[in-house]
Amino acid sequence: MSALDGEILALLRFAAERSILPRWRNLAEHEIEEKAKDDLVTIADREVEQFLTEALDRLAPGVAVVGEEAAHSDASVLDRLTGACWIIDPIDGTSNFAKGHGHFATMVALADGGETIAAWIYDPQRDRMCRARRGDGAFIDEQRITACASGSHPTRLAAMTRYMAPEQRALFETEIAPHFALVEAPGCAAEQYPLVALREHDIAIYERVLPWDHAAGCLFLNEAGGRCARQDGTPYRVDSRRKGLIAAATPELWDDFIRLLDAAGYSPSD
Repeated sequence: MSALDGEILALLRFAAERSILPRWRNLAEHEIEEKAKDDLVTIADREVEQFLTEALDRLAPGVAVVGEEAAHSDASVLDRLTGACWIIDPIDGTSNFAKGHGHFATMVALADGGETIAAWIYDPQRDRMCRARRGDGAFIDEQRITACASGSHPTRLAAMTRYMAPEQRALFETEIAPHFALVEAPGCAAEQYPLVALREHDIAIYERVLPWDHAAGCLFLNEAGGRCARQDGTPYRVDSRRKGLIAAATPELWDDFIRLLDAAGYSPSD
């Protein structure tokens, strides 16, 4: 683990111990808000983002910070995604966290020129760090990992259908889903990407792909030897507003899935 990895782990662990874990299944009603329909934010989200924003600014002065909650309050924050920036999801899986069940994690990515160059996904329940650096492979804690298929027949597919347009969802359910064993998505991209890499799920299809949800996980899976890309084969960029992303445990699974989507006439809503 590099010095930077160690510093990021220390920051994420401290934030979890101070703000997240003490409130796990212990949130007061006034500490949970609905910032949009079915989109929750808690006092822990805000505390963690503020702490990490200040800590990362001290760690790398001059590198911009893009936090989920800051961007929600001020959309101009997204303009920082074109340059060197940290991207923070203080609690990915906030709904799970607020309801007291399921998976949640903190994600930090480092991007430059729209491309993610480093990623950290910290799961405080497991004290597990998934990390990757472009060109250097993917690791869970100190162990390098290689993504591989589950071996399930039919192939296991996690689909985030809630963000699909009605006509997309109908097409998916009739033309795509019957070819797969559908598995329940965890409601947390920080958990979904490791599930694809670790032989639990084979493929995940996303419609909404906000940078704080996908910058870290997409790099982690690609560096593990899987494939995460747009349906047209172009790489995911944090500064793009396009919808749609496909993650697969192997490039072969990704190719087969894309052929099926294309043959069915399925495409992202943008």
